[in-house]
Amino acid sequence: MLNRSKLLFLITITLLALGSSLVIHGQQTAPVSSGVLWEPVDISTRDLRLGPGGRAMQPSLRRVTFLRKDTGGNNPKYRIRDASGHEWVAKVADESQAEVAAVRLLWGIGYKTEINYIAPQLRIPRVGVFRNASLEARPANHDRGERWKWDDNPFNGSNEMAGLRIMMAMINNWDLKDGNNIILKTPDGVHYVISDLGSSFGKPPVSSKFILNRVGRSVNDPQDYVRSDFIKGAREGEIDFAYKGKGVGLLEGITLEQGRWLADLLLQLSDRQIADAFRAANYRPAEVRALSGEFRSRINDLDRITRRTVAKVSF
Repeated sequence: MLNRSKLLFLITITLLALGSSLVIHGQQTAPVSSGVLWEPVDISTRDLRLGPGGRAMQPSLRRVTFLRKDTGGNNPKYRIRDASGHEWVAKVADESQAEVAAVRLLWGIGYKTEINYIAPQLRIPRVGVFRNASLEARPANHDRGERWKWDDNPFNGSNEMAGLRIMMAMINNWDLKDGNNIILKTPDGVHYVISDLGSSFGKPPVSSKFILNRVGRSVNDPQDYVRSDFIKGAREGEIDFAYKGKGVGLLEGITLEQGRWLADLLLQLSDRQIADAFRAANYRPAEVRALSGEFRSRINDLDRITRRTVAKVSF
């Protein structure tokens, strides 16, 4: 039987272990018990055409059952059941293609995401027929918990959180509000996910100031995306982004080392994988070339600015 002093010692060690966190590449990461935002994966084998649901979760649309209209958000959403019995939220706005592509690019390098697919044509009984609707899975074994905040979460200060913020600038997602983030409790663990990525692949507003934060912005516009800027330069060891959307402050203070961490992941994506992310969203061939070419160009920009400057610092 343990005496009092030994028992107190064991309790202290246990509490310290639970509260501790790891340090990787000089950046703090969250305790495992806090959930998962990103995990290392074999990027070269990721299928960005099928995405996180793979072939197994592909919706069977030979028979669709309308369940109800979903509330929330600015665009119409419908809860449906497919012929396999899986439930989905059908999003029928212009943002659908952008969201499907964005999910695959994040998932491809290890970030946790929703499961979604594009339906080139979706017929919902008693509702209508829609082109390029996105279908977001609602698995029965996933518990959709509370929202997580950009400026208050277990991952702030880590490489993976900095990388996620950079990714938002890379895809021009100008709507970085907390209401778009969700904590999913799945059989594989607790996942921190951006549930709404639709405000992407266009151009940010002309300014982040309230009176101008709607001026000039667009979504799902390949030409606007190609014509927009990504990185302006580097100052005092930090990356200076051209991003002007909601939450512009989230792109401040990101170091060159953190950018290097993300660049090393993105460089593992092949041109085929990047193009597949946009093919999965049913973009036309010319749009696939424009979007994938611009995304590759942004990877190269991040690579150049972090490789050159980090090399000088370490030298």
